[in-house]
Amino acid sequence: MKPIIIIVGARPNFMKMAPIYDYLKSKNLPLILVHTGQHYDDNMSKVFFDDLGMPKPDIYLGVGSGSHAKQTAQIMIDFEEICEENKPSMVIVAGDVNSTIACALVSSKMNIPVAHVEAGLRSFDMKMPEEINRVLTDRISNLLFTPSLDANQNLKNEGVNEKSIKLVGNIMIDSLLNNIERAKKRNIHNELNIMKGNYATITLHRPSNVDDENVLSDIIKAFETIGNEISLIFPAHPRTTHMISKFGLENRINQIPNLQVIKPQGYLDFLALIKYSKVVFTDSGGLQEETTALRIPCITIRENTERPITVTEGTNTIVGSKAENIIKEWNNISRNKGKKGKVPKLWDGKTAERIGIDIIEYLEKH
Repeated sequence: MKPIIIIVGARPNFMKMAPIYDYLKSKNLPLILVHTGQHYDDNMSKVFFDDLGMPKPDIYLGVGSGSHAKQTAQIMIDFEEICEENKPSMVIVAGDVNSTIACALVSSKMNIPVAHVEAGLRSFDMKMPEEINRVLTDRISNLLFTPSLDANQNLKNEGVNEKSIKLVGNIMIDSLLNNIERAKKRNIHNELNIMKGNYATITLHRPSNVDDENVLSDIIKAFETIGNEISLIFPAHPRTTHMISKFGLENRINQIPNLQVIKPQGYLDFLALIKYSKVVFTDSGGLQEETTALRIPCITIRENTERPITVTEGTNTIVGSKAENIIKEWNNISRNKGKKGKVPKLWDGKTAERIGIDIIEYLEKH
């Protein structure tokens, strides 16, 4: 049997692909794990393989950073050679990063079936590079694995063949449930000298937030106030650290009361931080889902979300990037404990199994 190629490239991909890799491996299917190297820092990449128990990649492209065009183009050039050499029966991509669209494009043009995990998500904001990647990847994929019913509806509205759409649930929750007990045993809280349930975790990395000095300055203004009331833990993305330095905002960051800026964390330590947070401030998509699964209040510092189910059913509130709105929602959570929410349908830790069964059935038919 021809091999199935599984693509990882950026930090969120690892959590999505680890359970799928494990399931397909358990069925003795031939697999090739390709790491594009889109995230190449050990804290953004290697530690995730270690924490999630994934094997060393069979192929490492080492594409590194660069503009969207350069990064996407280099992955396409390198990945085409891999496909020519290995002639895969299918390529599995996940999410919305440049590695996703690059490998999907190459595969589609070579008539190799593409399976897209986390299909159908839409922010309806085409200024977001990720939205472009989502829409285009879905358009050229043969199997579209969706996490929720709104994603199914988005694809139907775009004219996607309904037979290609598979509602399977949220793959991120498989990794979360598989690893939560291990995460609870981590020592990160003692290392940071923080009390479980009495701190907030912050993540910021989106260009719309960190590449605009005025926007970033206003977000910092919110934490200057909130830091007077609760400990703040900020695992800083390399991009964010660079922009804080570029805009000369280090002094303001350093003077925020009760703020600890730390390096990006591995999966288990980060999961432990989220699990015991009083609230999470983020612009990440995946964190909106993980906080909903863990029933932790989430304040999303964006104008929109491609994961609206985390708002309508979960614990997530979208507030934008204005300081007063961030502070207002923090006050609501501080006083009223925020949304209780519920865990959406099929976010049960069995998504990888559903995906695996559909992939095997597809390959047997084709």
